[in-house]
This record gives sequence, structure tokens and C-alpha cells, in this order.
Amino acid sequence: MQNTLTKNYTDLNNSKSFLNSDKNRFLYTEKRLNQIFSNELNSENSIFRKVKPSAIQKMALFLSNNITRACSIGIAGETASGKSTIALDIINTIQNFADEYCIENAITRINTDDYYYDRSEMVKQAGSFAEFAKHYDLDIPEALELELMKKHIKSLLFGKEVYLPEYDMSGTAIRRDNVKLALPSKIIISEGLFTLTDKVVDAFDFKIYVDVSHNVQKERFYRRAAERDLGDSADEVYENASNKAKTHIHPTALKADIILSGEADRAAYRKFINQILMLVKKIYF
Repeated sequence: MQNTLTKNYTDLNNSKSFLNSDKNRFLYTEKRLNQIFSNELNSENSIFRKVKPSAIQKMALFLSNNITRACSIGIAGETASGKSTIALDIINTIQNFADEYCIENAITRINTDDYYYDRSEMVKQAGSFAEFAKHYDLDIPEALELELMKKHIKSLLFGKEVYLPEYDMSGTAIRRDNVKLALPSKIIISEGLFTLTDKVVDAFDFKIYVDVSHNVQKERFYRRAAERDLGDSADEVYENASNKAKTHIHPTALKADIILSGEADRAAYRKFINQILMLVKKIYF
């Protein structure tokens, strides 16, 4: 004889009424999420290095609407780990789904790098960004106004519009404040070197760390350094970034609910997110 829970899941195939109950919707969502995560964790070249069970349970609470407010996601990792690429793939995949199903204000991005302090006058005095970078440490949390970032995230989670800053990464070190309108949305996502450091970490419901091997990270860094015209300062910048990462970035992995592989195929990330979205479709559409 089937127990009640098993029977309920069987009945779901025939009726959506099962999901009208908050409890049943949560139980179904958690069960399906555990299956999706387990399949990916056990797959070859998984996108995951580690997933805390509590993260899956919390995700089930949000997706089943047992937690009704917006959720926030913070993604951190060493320079050139792949965190920005992963964040953009998540954003684009979710936005495509939102467009298809006419979901407004699905996701808003907060770029941690936009909170670097304006140091444009120092760049001018140094004569170039390369010279500036030799004498100013960009690889510590104190180089960013993380308190402002936390304030902006909290405001969005409480349903308030926010005007975000924008930092010029081309080598001017200019930060323009209050230039980008951010609307409250169902998901607030942020990524950057210091996204999981102490001044801002508790703004996030889901904390993600992107792990990458030293060789891959170094290769990516020097490719980016050439694009940014760091010139002869690239070696010094890399050495400083690597040393500071040991102090300020690597330890934040301990705070992460999920550790991702920064070397997994991009299509695998998109595929996984789409599986989550298909679960949302099953529940609500």
C-alpha cells in the first residue's frame, strides 16, 4: 500500500490541486531539487564541488513561495576564476525564461566592482593606470565601499528602487555614483572578489564560491591583463592579487553554501539552471 506522501506525488501527475497547499508544494519542490542536485553532483565533470543540504532546503522554501520576499545571491572567487561569466549565464538564462513567461522584474545584477572607490585623481597623478596599480592595492576589501553595496542590496530586497554606481574598468579608476537605476526584483545577484567578505556577506541568502585551479586562473589573468594594457606591471599585479587572495578571498569559501567549479563547461551551468526553471514551470505554469 502506498503511504500518503507517495500517493500525493502520484496524484500530482493528474492534478495541480496538490500544489495549492504550501506544505505540499514545499515537499514536492524539495524532493525534486534534491534529485536535480544529486544527479548533477554525481555526474562526470559536475559543475559542483560542494553543496550544503541546507542550501537546497532554503531554495525549496523560496521556489515554493513559503518565503515570499525576494532572494539574494552572492558569488565570490579569486580573480579570473570565472565568477562573472557564471553570473551572466545565470542572469541570461533566468531572463530568457522570464521573457517567455512574461515575468516582470525577475532578476537584478549588482556588480561588486562598481563599488571601488573613485581614484581617478591618483591615476592622473601617476601618469597611467599601470603606474597607479603599482602603488595602490586594489586587491583588498578596503578598496571598495562594501557598506554602500550592502545598503543597496538591502534596499532592493525591501522593494525600494536604487541608483547604483558605475566604475570604469578601462583604466581611469573613475566611479560615477547614482547612474544606474536598479529595480526591485525576485532575485538580486552580485559577484566579485569580495562579495562574501565580512562587510557584505550577510546581505545574501545564497552564498556561492567559484573554485578554479591555479594554472587555469593564471592563464586567464594574463589574457585579461593584456586586454587591459597592464604592460610590465602585470607580474607585480598578479603576485599581489594571488597573495592577497590567500588572506581575503580563499577563506570566504568556508562561508559558501555552494562551491562551483570555475572550469566546468558553460553549457552545463545553463543546463542546470534550466532544470530549476522547468521545476518552476511545473509548479506555477
